[in-house]
Amino acid sequence: MNELYVSPSGDDDWPGTRERPVATLAHARDLARDLARGAGTVGAVVNLLAGTHRLAATLRLTEADSGVTYRAVGEAVVSGGRRITGWRERDGVWLAEVGDLDTRRLHVDGRRAERASIDAVPGNATRTDTGYVTDSAAPQSWGNPGDVEFVLRGVYPWTEARLGVAAVEGDGHSTVITMAQPAFGWAIELYNSVVPWEGGGESYGPGLPTRVENGAGFLTEPGTFVLDRSRPGRHVLRYRPRPGEDPGRTEVVAPVLEELVTVTGARDLAFLGITFADATWTRPSRPEGFLHYHGTGYYDGGPIEKVSFAEGAWVTVPGESLTIPANVVFEGAERVAIEGCRFTRLGATALRLSGGSAEVLVRGNVFEDVCGGGISIGGSRGVTVENNWIHDIGLEYSGSPGIAVTASEGSTVAHNQVNDVPHCGIVLGPGKGTRVLRNLTFNTLKVLADGGGIYLSGPQGDSHDNGATILGNVVRDTLTPYNFGLYTDYGAAWVTVEGNAVQRADNTAVLRVWPPLENVVLRGNLWDADPVGWDDPPEGVTLEDNATVADEEDFAARTAGIAARAGLEPGYAHLLGR
Repeated sequence: MNELYVSPSGDDDWPGTRERPVATLAHARDLARDLARGAGTVGAVVNLLAGTHRLAATLRLTEADSGVTYRAVGEAVVSGGRRITGWRERDGVWLAEVGDLDTRRLHVDGRRAERASIDAVPGNATRTDTGYVTDSAAPQSWGNPGDVEFVLRGVYPWTEARLGVAAVEGDGHSTVITMAQPAFGWAIELYNSVVPWEGGGESYGPGLPTRVENGAGFLTEPGTFVLDRSRPGRHVLRYRPRPGEDPGRTEVVAPVLEELVTVTGARDLAFLGITFADATWTRPSRPEGFLHYHGTGYYDGGPIEKVSFAEGAWVTVPGESLTIPANVVFEGAERVAIEGCRFTRLGATALRLSGGSAEVLVRGNVFEDVCGGGISIGGSRGVTVENNWIHDIGLEYSGSPGIAVTASEGSTVAHNQVNDVPHCGIVLGPGKGTRVLRNLTFNTLKVLADGGGIYLSGPQGDSHDNGATILGNVVRDTLTPYNFGLYTDYGAAWVTVEGNAVQRADNTAVLRVWPPLENVVLRGNLWDADPVGWDDPPEGVTLEDNATVADEEDFAARTAGIAARAGLEPGYAHLLGR
């Protein structure tokens, strides 16, 4: 086996031995290719020695890199970030000239700094065709208008949009806020609905923002920052330090790269024990904004459709949508293992498998401090996701799920723990033969509504033999109102839901949806409340030997066996610090 070593303190003129390691992963990759060509075989191991391996560009691996193992020796971090130096202080705020840096995230000594924000537009504000007007002059002190971003949570219960400001003008009595186009015009066309029953109503276009971010005038709390882009190419980063932080000793890192590693068409690869960190996604800062619709999907112009889902009820939806990208991407890769890694400080979805990727194992990893989703599987087959801990993801894009599987065949999602996420824990879109086995989800739907700890939609096969199996999972503490802990929705078909335990949800499950459920079997499940529609199930739903156990102590006793087998297996409990 050919072994190469790479170290942040190495030299690319060295041979790549342990005593004389190379300095960059790109050079180590090229040496591994040379070894494979020279020997006529594959099988090199690239050892990442301890330290932070900062990437100047995305590490791109192709078919030529097949057969290589990338392995951490000690705590090795692959970072797409840039250290911010040259700070000066003014009125308790640190300032640094950062050139053309455009970032939405910042970490200080490894700890996330929040974008400075306020909770709402001051005064009595109303929406107009081009933005907002308020009887307050306060917005005129926000700073550069082009830096400010409105967050609109709950435009639909499952949606959170981000729209930029173009101009702020006014006098001592009122302010006119003009929003960036085309995003605001798109929002007026996209977000419209009529729900003619209690708790519903009519909604046309975006309402008032639920948060306003990245204005210099908001920089009042320690641990917050603002990026001032008022001078093109001469951006200024402003940070209000926490007590005890010192500009001469504190490490401040801003993510720069949008992709850390891409793997295209390679086979027989392994990534072992590596931390992937410090990546961004700046698309929402553009005039197109982030017109979120559902999950990781967002609108980028084009047709808008009106969908009716009950008598007199309708909603407008994108005819086409894009998907939040990922910071680590596998496209058409086969026989890959990703084990014992950590995905953190990331600005988009952490990990995506797509493009016909096959026989991929994602095991024993931790996903945390991520703006988008944890693991996304699309158009793949034979993927196994097991014994991973996914938590505190969706920090900026609140519709993002912990694990998502769609348009894939033969995927297994087993023994994972997904907790403290803003929307769904585990999501299945249309696919074939997906098995969701003995996972633990809790503290899901912390921000947005209309989802579940486990959520399915669309056909999952064409028979029960190749349909979806949802077995032995524990779903508890699904938090926001209007949720269904274990949720088969929107035409889910060929699904077996068996031996699960669902507790402390707004509703444990719902049996009548549109399009209706077809060939869905719920067998041997335990709930602490009856599912919606339990007493009159639709034709497409079969109920067998389920039980409602309302008493909490009785529920714990009856579900002890399910709970003991759900979540991380004993060999992976160390991921939780136990």
